[in-house]
Amino acid sequence: MQFHTILTSIALLGALALAAPLPAQAQSGAIVKTPADELMLEMSQAFKKGDSKSLSALLTQVRGHVLEPWGAYWELRARLETATPGQIQEFLTRFAGTYQEDRLRNDWLLLLGQRREWGSFMAEYPNFRMNDDRSVRCYALLTEFNSRQLDVARQVQDLWLAQREADEGCAAAAEQQLKAGRLPPGSAWLRARLGLENANLRVATQAIGLLNSDGAASVSAIYANPARYLDGKLLALRPRTKELVTLALIRLAVSDPDAAAIEVGKLRWKTQLTQEERSWVWGVIGKRAAMRLSNAALAYFLNGQDQFMHDDHLAWKVRAALRAGQWEQVSSAIAAMSEAQRQDATWVYWRARALVQLAKTDTERAEAQRLLESIAGVNGFYEQLALEELGQRISAPVRPTALTSDEQDGARRNAGLQRGLHAIRIGLRSEGVREWNYSTSLHQRGGMNDRDLLAAAALACEHEVWDRCINTSERTKTVIDFEQRFPMPFKDAVLQRARQIGLDPAYVYGLIRQESRFIMEARSSVGAAGLMQVMPPTAQWTARKIGLNNFKPQQITERDTNIAIGTGYLKLVLDEFAGSMPMAAAAYNAGPSRPRSWRGATGGPVLEAAIWAENVPFTETRDYVKKVLANTTVYAALITGQPQSLKSRLGLVGPRLGDAPELISDLP
Repeated sequence: MQFHTILTSIALLGALALAAPLPAQAQSGAIVKTPADELMLEMSQAFKKGDSKSLSALLTQVRGHVLEPWGAYWELRARLETATPGQIQEFLTRFAGTYQEDRLRNDWLLLLGQRREWGSFMAEYPNFRMNDDRSVRCYALLTEFNSRQLDVARQVQDLWLAQREADEGCAAAAEQQLKAGRLPPGSAWLRARLGLENANLRVATQAIGLLNSDGAASVSAIYANPARYLDGKLLALRPRTKELVTLALIRLAVSDPDAAAIEVGKLRWKTQLTQEERSWVWGVIGKRAAMRLSNAALAYFLNGQDQFMHDDHLAWKVRAALRAGQWEQVSSAIAAMSEAQRQDATWVYWRARALVQLAKTDTERAEAQRLLESIAGVNGFYEQLALEELGQRISAPVRPTALTSDEQDGARRNAGLQRGLHAIRIGLRSEGVREWNYSTSLHQRGGMNDRDLLAAAALACEHEVWDRCINTSERTKTVIDFEQRFPMPFKDAVLQRARQIGLDPAYVYGLIRQESRFIMEARSSVGAAGLMQVMPPTAQWTARKIGLNNFKPQQITERDTNIAIGTGYLKLVLDEFAGSMPMAAAAYNAGPSRPRSWRGATGGPVLEAAIWAENVPFTETRDYVKKVLANTTVYAALITGQPQSLKSRLGLVGPRLGDAPELISDLP
């Protein structure tokens, strides 16, 4: 990007901001809350404060309100530990079939498990419809083993290892299976490895604490100072000591993969650690090096054996191999993944691409074709790329048959959907979203079919609750309505603004859909606000750059101001990265300095943007780039009515020229 070009871009944005007033702010009708609505909001605040006395007093005043089930849930949940079984059963009976009934049942089951009241637990567990709480499922497996000696070890291990935090339920079930000899001690050490690799000391110490009381202290010491367990004096390694050394190497690899590579390569560890132990450590080293985009990453991985590495290690090995153009390693690493991970569209696509590169027979070429056909479609990044590999482009599917009056009325009569809409309307968005999701997820248990989901999505669209419209429509399997999945609210404002400043409106829509799902009042945990989720410092800086005079911070959630500033900033980062949509999307999400570094050093490889995006170290940004570009391709098909190419929007990504100035910096 030449300096004079970006200056011209800034001047153009400024001129447009000054010469063309923003479109009039859409004046949606103000929400009128009833006195009972205000009481519900007051109850919500009392629940967050744990004020059970106020909740009990307020509950009597909201009888008959559409959100009364929420009020009753808050009131009983706040005093659940002292409630009688009769009070709980009365609630479950009165609100039978509601989200609140099953939510309280979930809470009650957890409490029964903690209290070890297994008779009451097993009497209630079969009624738990959501059954989506791993801790509750672990308690259930624990009781099944106690009562019937069923073989539950594998299920317990899978649930325990999948828990991101140190929970009580799965730890209790794992402890039971360890003591019974159904789970080997290695399961606890594996849990500890994952804990230290993810910098979660509590997970690691809890796991080893199940084996012996002093083990947790040893793990804590390793976390604080791994060098202690890598001392040359520790030569006569017993099994437990070897595991502690492995944990120390993992801890070192997380902070300094190059130092860990030197350490694990020493002769004493080659002779005293098993191939499995060393391979796991090399997997951590390779992963951490790959996340730093180190050219040494693939070589580190090759010191270990794929069969002993975790799925996450193998995913990063594939990424490192893609950067290095080593298709044999791409293929072998994917082949070593678990069956579940291998079926993910990401790895199906790259396995097929590797086969195309390596195929020597018609059978191998046919297998590559079969793999691409198995995922090809218009939904999703790799699905679209697979479609293009097969010689097709991305077009919006034909809209399904219009909803009938009965189908629409069925959605309007659904009490859960109505509660969800009302909660969102009065400002209880979190509660409304959970209620809505529960009501629309019932199709998994014989409730809503695809047509019902389309009707529910249409109801959300009608009320301009765009995130529920999109998410509900995305749940359909065979009947697909792209105009629901990819709505275009505020179309005149977005198209006019995008075209004024030379942005592809499909790109703007693709980004907004990912950022906020078109929720104007959306605000992130770090302070990003509005449709385009602009951070306050970025808003101030961009407003000055585009000549938006007298900008006030509170204006950032106003629709047209947010669009003007968001598109203005997007245009600037797009120009900064010479029109690369993937890099500009990464910059929009993670700040400009990071994608600059992710390009690699001068003289480095020029990559397919799909390979570059897959190697983005931040999971959030990696997924963000892929989703924004896939969204953009669909929106382009909807806006133009013509087939589109994702590949043409991706292009190539190579190192920045050494003398190119950096004109946009990360803002505080």
